[in-house]
Amino acid sequence: MEANAGMVAGSHKRNEFVMIRNEGETGPKLLKDMNGQVCQICGDTVGLNATGEVFVACNECAFPVCRPCYEYERKDGNRSCPQCKTRYKRQKGSPRVEGDDEEDGVDDLDNEFNYTHGNGKIVRPWQQGQEEDVDLSSSSRHESQHRIPRLTSGQQVSGEIPDASPDRQSIRSSGPLGYGEKRTHSISSVDPSLPVPVRIVDPSKDLNSYGLGSIDWKERVEGWKLKQDKNIVQMANKYPEGKGDIEGTGSNGDDLQMVDDARLPMSRTMSIPSNQLNLYRVVIILRLIILCFFFQYRVTHPVNDAYPLWLTSVICEIWFALSWLLDQFPKWSPVNRETYLDRLALRYDREGEPSQLAPIDIFVSTVDPLKEPPLITANTVLSILAVDYPVDKVSCYVSDDGSAMLTFEALSETSEFARKWVPFCKKHNIEPRAPEFYFAQKIDYLKDKIQPSFVKERRAMKREYEEFKVRINALVAKAQKTPEEGWTMQDGTLWPGNNPRDHPGMIQVFLGHSGGLDTDGNELPRLVYVSREKRPGFQHHKKAGAMNALIRVSAVLTNGAYLLNVDCDHYFNNSKALREAMCFMMDPAYGKKTCYVQFPQRFDGIDLHDRYANRNIVFFDINLRGLDGIQGPVYVGTGCCFNRQALYGYDPVLTEADLEPNIVIKSCCGSRKKKSKSKSYIDKKRAMKRTESTTPIFNMEDIEEGIDGYEDERAHLMSQKRLEKRFGQSPIFIASTFMEQGGIPPSTNPASLLKEAIHVISCGYEDKSEWGKEIGWIYGSVTEDILTGFKMHARGWISIYCMPTRPAFKGSAPINLSDRLNQVLRWALGSIEILLSRHCPIWYGYSGRLRILERLAYINTIVYPLTSIPLIAYCVLPAVCLLTGKFIIPEVSNNLSKI
Repeated sequence: MEANAGMVAGSHKRNEFVMIRNEGETGPKLLKDMNGQVCQICGDTVGLNATGEVFVACNECAFPVCRPCYEYERKDGNRSCPQCKTRYKRQKGSPRVEGDDEEDGVDDLDNEFNYTHGNGKIVRPWQQGQEEDVDLSSSSRHESQHRIPRLTSGQQVSGEIPDASPDRQSIRSSGPLGYGEKRTHSISSVDPSLPVPVRIVDPSKDLNSYGLGSIDWKERVEGWKLKQDKNIVQMANKYPEGKGDIEGTGSNGDDLQMVDDARLPMSRTMSIPSNQLNLYRVVIILRLIILCFFFQYRVTHPVNDAYPLWLTSVICEIWFALSWLLDQFPKWSPVNRETYLDRLALRYDREGEPSQLAPIDIFVSTVDPLKEPPLITANTVLSILAVDYPVDKVSCYVSDDGSAMLTFEALSETSEFARKWVPFCKKHNIEPRAPEFYFAQKIDYLKDKIQPSFVKERRAMKREYEEFKVRINALVAKAQKTPEEGWTMQDGTLWPGNNPRDHPGMIQVFLGHSGGLDTDGNELPRLVYVSREKRPGFQHHKKAGAMNALIRVSAVLTNGAYLLNVDCDHYFNNSKALREAMCFMMDPAYGKKTCYVQFPQRFDGIDLHDRYANRNIVFFDINLRGLDGIQGPVYVGTGCCFNRQALYGYDPVLTEADLEPNIVIKSCCGSRKKKSKSKSYIDKKRAMKRTESTTPIFNMEDIEEGIDGYEDERAHLMSQKRLEKRFGQSPIFIASTFMEQGGIPPSTNPASLLKEAIHVISCGYEDKSEWGKEIGWIYGSVTEDILTGFKMHARGWISIYCMPTRPAFKGSAPINLSDRLNQVLRWALGSIEILLSRHCPIWYGYSGRLRILERLAYINTIVYPLTSIPLIAYCVLPAVCLLTGKFIIPEVSNNLSKI
C-alpha cells in the first residue's frame, strides 16, 4: 500500500469498493511479486549458497534454515535438523566440527570463511544469498570503525503495511509479504575494509519465537556471539594484537557491562516517605474516630418534636460520611514511579542496531471541525509525527466521526507541512513539538542550542508555519457555507461523506514508508485518515464505537502491539512520552499483566486562579497516585497507552500472589489455593500459546480455512465459530489478534488489506459479536473510559500511573462556565448510567480479581453525582428550621432545665 495513493471508500454490505485516485494519476499500480523462503528459526530469508541456488541445510527434509542458524547449530547446538533430527552434513565453506565425515577431494579449509567473487570482494559464506537482503540505506545505522556490527533478527516487528511501490530504493527486511519478499539496496558491493555485518539470533526475544525450547538457549547464543566476534576480528585484522581486554577485541568488556546494565529494571516504585504518609493516615483514623462519636451522639439523641427534620439530617450526614470514606481509603498507600529511559535504550534500542522497541498505533478522535478547530487537531498530529520513537514503529490514525471534508483537507495540508516540521524538530531537539505551542512559548528559545544555523532555520520554519496557518484558516472560512450540491473533491468527485449520517467507510493513507519522506529524505511515521461507515438504523455508540473501529482498522493495516489514544486537542508535550510508557509495557516484571499506562492531564490557557477547577489537582496528583498503589489508576479517556491484548478481552499472565482470592471471597468461601494453582497453570499455558508473533507461522491459506495452523493448539480454548462470534467475521483481523507482539501476518496479500479495512469499519460488522460488551471500548455509558478500565481491572489486569517530570500531554480546557458545566454534567450522567447498568461496581465482578480498595474507588466514581441530593437537602434544612422554629439537634436549654 502506498501513501497518497488515493482515498478508498466503500460499504461491505452493499458490496461497494471505490478507489478515488489523486489528480493526474492514471491506471492501476502494480504490486511486486515477492517469493522466497524464510528461516523457520529466526525469520530471516534463507538466502543462496555458493552456486547461487537456494541454501538447503538438511538434505533429508529440506527444512528452511538460514546459513547463520545452520552454522550455530553445527558449532554450539545439537548439530541436527530441528524437524527430522537428521545430523547436519558439512556444507561448502563451513568449518569442520567433531563428527564430520571425511570428504573426498581437496579440503577448502583456507577458504572456509571467505568466498571471493568475481569483483574481488570478500563475502562471508552465510551472506552469499543475503547480500541484497541487508538494509544499508539508512546512514544513521552505519557502524563505527571500532565496532563490529551485529544485525539482529530481521523479523517483522513494526507491523508495516506491505509496500507496493515499485521504485523504492530500500525496503526493511522480512516485511509482511512474508515468504518471498525481495529486498534491495543502493550499495552494490561490500567494502572488505569495513567490518562484516554478522547475522545472529536475537536472545532478547522469547525462545518460542525461534521454535526451540532449550532452557540454556540464551547463554549459548551469548557465548556464540563472543566466538563469532573473535573469529571476525582475527580474520579482518581490524585490531592490533594485545589491544583487547577480552580475547583481543578491546571492547567486549564494555559490551558485557552494557548487557548487565540492560538487565536492570526499567522503572522503580517509590513509596511516599513514612514521615509524611503516616501523618496522613493518623489524621484519617482520628477523623474516623471522631465520626463514630459524632454519630453515636446523633443517633442516641433524637429530636422528638422535629423528628422528620432530625431524620433527614442524620441520613444526609451518614451519606457524607460514607462518601468521605470511599474517597479516603483508596489513598491509603500512594506511590511514585520513576523510569529509566537509558536502560530501555540499552535493552531495546541500541545505537547502530535495528530497534527492538514495540510498534505503537496512536489514535486521534475528532467529530465536528467547527467545534474542534482543525488547527488544533493539526498540531496534535504534528506532535505525534515528530515523536522521539523509531518512525517505522509509529502509526497515527485520525478518526473523523463527522465525515467532514474540512478535516480531510486539513489533514492533507498537515501531511505536507510535516515533511518540513518533523526534521526540524529532530535536528534541534525542540520541545514541545506542536508548532503552535512551541512558537508561543515565552522562554529563551536559544537555551542549550549550539548549532549556528538554528536561528536562521527557526525563523524560516516559523514563516512556513504561519503560511500553513493561513491555508488552514482559508479552509475553515470556505467550510462555513456548505454548497447545495455538497462538497466536491479536487478531481471533481463528490465527497463521499456529504451526509454525515449516511455515508460509506473512508480510508486515506497520507504518509507511510512508500512515499512519506521528509525534506531530508528520511521516512516519516504513517498517517491514516479513517471515517467509519454510518447508515440509518444502526447504533454507532459515539466515541466508543469510533475507537473500536480504529482498533480493527489498525489491526488490519499495522497491528501495533500497543495503542495510545489522545483527544484531538491533546498534543504531545513530551516527545519521549512513548518511551516512558514502554518502560512499563516492555518490562518483564510488569508488561504481561499491565493493561494500560495512564498519564495525567495537564492544560494550557487556564487562568491564574483556575476559577473553573480545570486542573483537578486533587484527582490527578493525589487520587490517581493512591490508586497506583493498589491496582492502578482509572482510565480517564485520553493520554493512555493500552496493551492491545487487554482490549481484546484476554486475561493477564499472573503470578501465584496475584491469583490469591480477594478478602470478600476468601472470608465467605474459604481459601481456594488449589484452584488458584490450577488457574495459574492455565494462564501460563495460555501465555505460552500466544507466542512471539513475529515468527512466520501465518499464511493466507491458514487464515481463509479458519486458521488451520492454530486449531490444534487452541482447540481447548475456542473454535473458529467462537472466534467469529467474539471478534467478527474477518479472518485477517482474527489472525492479527493472535500476534501478541504486533505485526501483520507475513503472507497477507497487500491488495486485500484496504478492502478488509473497509470491511472491519462497516456499520454492521459488530452485529452478533462481543464488541462493546466484552472487548474493546465498552458501550453503555457516555463515560466509556471508566467502564472500559473497570472491565480490565475486573479481569485481574493492573494499570500504572506515569508522571514524568515534563508533562507528557497538554490539552485545552473549557474557558467559560457553560462549557465547564456541560462537561461536568456529561461526566455525572455517565456515572449514573454505569450505576444503573449490569457493570455497576457495587455488584459486578466479585468472581474476578478486582481488589477491594480498587472497587471502593470505582464505587466512589459512580455514586458521587448522587451526593448532590443530600447536599441540597442539608442546605435547605437551616431555612426550614428558621421558618418552623424547630431544630435538628436537642436544645441545650431544655437539657439544663431537666437537670
